[in-house]
Amino acid sequence: MKQLFFELADHATRQLRGTETLLTTFCGETSDFVRFNRARVRQAGSVAQAWLRLTLINQGRRLNSTLTVAFDRAGDQAAIAEAIQTMRSDLPTVPADPLLLYATEVASSNVERSGRLPDAEEAVDCVIAAADGADLVGIFASGPVFRGFANSLGQRNWHRVDSFQLDWSIYLGGDKAVKSTFASEAWNAQEVTRRIQSARDRLSFLAASPRAIEPGRYRAFLTPAAVDELVGMLSWDGVSARSQRTRQSALQKLVDGEATLSPMVTLRENTAESLAPAFDDSGFPRPARLALISGGQHAGALVSARTAKEYDIAANGANEDESMQSADLDGGALPMADALAALDRGILVGNLWYLNYSDRASGRITGMTRFATFWVEGGQIVAPLNVMRFDDSIYRMLGSELQALTREREWIQSRSTYGQRSVESTRVPGALLSSLTLTL
Repeated sequence: MKQLFFELADHATRQLRGTETLLTTFCGETSDFVRFNRARVRQAGSVAQAWLRLTLINQGRRLNSTLTVAFDRAGDQAAIAEAIQTMRSDLPTVPADPLLLYATEVASSNVERSGRLPDAEEAVDCVIAAADGADLVGIFASGPVFRGFANSLGQRNWHRVDSFQLDWSIYLGGDKAVKSTFASEAWNAQEVTRRIQSARDRLSFLAASPRAIEPGRYRAFLTPAAVDELVGMLSWDGVSARSQRTRQSALQKLVDGEATLSPMVTLRENTAESLAPAFDDSGFPRPARLALISGGQHAGALVSARTAKEYDIAANGANEDESMQSADLDGGALPMADALAALDRGILVGNLWYLNYSDRASGRITGMTRFATFWVEGGQIVAPLNVMRFDDSIYRMLGSELQALTREREWIQSRSTYGQRSVESTRVPGALLSSLTLTL
């Protein structure tokens, strides 16, 4: 893939005339996919695909064209030449872009991280054996993903990482299920088996009659999957430099020093240990690690090229949405094995769902509990809970009410496969809260 991309990028550069500049980005993957239903294979296949995005720039104007790579050299080169000619013809008709900014200092890079991935047959055998007799529904995706950038100034960036993800639910019946996920760069059949068995063990608690509790505030333990949903909300204009400059950030009070989070909360963009590439579509490098919140205090923001141009600040490789691609929340001192004992009496929240801001300016988030959420007494699960709505502030959940974070963290990949496998991921611990506000 790398050689193919660089050859196509060189061919594209040779089509330029006069003062034209070209940016070329590449997205590709070679993936195995397996869908499971009732712990049996229902669909299996492999995908090899790639796209090129060409950006032609001249005299402050820009146009983009996206091409599917056909893996036919002559055909791909002809498509590139035609796309550039079409953009060249149309470019004089578009207005100049006042926020146009792209890297002009060459900063080439090469990252190729090979993992220990199973073949699809090995993975299928492991899952089916571990789930024998259970109603397991899920998807397995595995293989390398590729990202590349090249410009006509001579910059060349390449990124290839291997990973797999197994995302599944085990159903008891109706809407009663335990949802789990496991992602890594190295296949571990024993760990997959352990996690599926853990989900099966927890499923037995769902057989009891569900308990209804009144709205109010309850002690709660949020699993890493639930914390992942909360952290993901901060990508909705929370850590964006643009949203902070326009005072639309959900963390504006933190940015302005009017509020703090718990000193335990340190959040960064950790590109070095993630799936995302260390460069953006404009050629700007992403730092290996970028502090966003440090010790509960505002520490930084994600700055895209357009925001950098608008506010005359330095770009740090953020995408145009200025959303986190590699969120990394520090763990704490609470062993995961002791989480329920530390909770003692309250709610074990397995997953959160349908999250949204109920009051963005105050950092208030609302959503639903879902899948395996339980009532705990004396550090033991005693009954499943009916689905409930929560509505609480990030300044409480990750601030005043945060009692502990788990020592162990989960690496959670985005489950999005629309068009292509996502390279977004998070590393998050579980969180023990002295109170979580339930409203319905």
